[in-house]
Amino acid sequence: MSNILVYELEKKIYINLTNRCTNDCIFCLRKDKDDVCGQQLWLDTEDFTSDDVIEQLKNFELSSEVIFCGYGEPLLKFEILRQVAKYIKENYPEIKIRVNTNGHANYVYKNNVVSELVGLVDEFSVSLNGESSEEYDELSQPKFDGAYEEVKKFIKCSSDAGIKTVASIVDGYKGRRLNIEKCREIANELGAELRVREWIQNGYS
Repeated sequence: MSNILVYELEKKIYINLTNRCTNDCIFCLRKDKDDVCGQQLWLDTEDFTSDDVIEQLKNFELSSEVIFCGYGEPLLKFEILRQVAKYIKENYPEIKIRVNTNGHANYVYKNNVVSELVGLVDEFSVSLNGESSEEYDELSQPKFDGAYEEVKKFIKCSSDAGIKTVASIVDGYKGRRLNIEKCREIANELGAELRVREWIQNGYS
């Protein structure tokens, strides 16, 4: 299999599960390139199993953190993610697991999937991407209506489940600045911290 399902960046291990996403963010790295540090993240096929991911994972030394984050929305491969996270927790209990998500999974599955990941996921990083639904829709280009409210609901579900939850925004896209304090207020009200990610025009080199 030529798919890169597992890759390393800044001494952290990342898992790349899908090309698919329910957003089409205007600042997304994949609009401009198909690699991260020379590693091709576009998948040739999405027909793989959790065992395929685990086999690639065994080629890496797990030292601190594993992050589910690639060119698509990792929770769209929910069962594979859950099985891989379970393998990591059973074999490397000291390793922290983080999932970078757009927060649409509960809407997609019509179910609170967060509850099924308690004890497996240590942190959710959820893309808040704005202070209002209008700003969110402009920047994130979601493929369904009401996406911003779904993101906020997901953040609240994660926080209520006792999982560390960080809401993230991308600031500085082509010089555009967001209202960071307003976004922080929204995140805090939902029980989350705020992480501000500065837009990197060409991503990682």
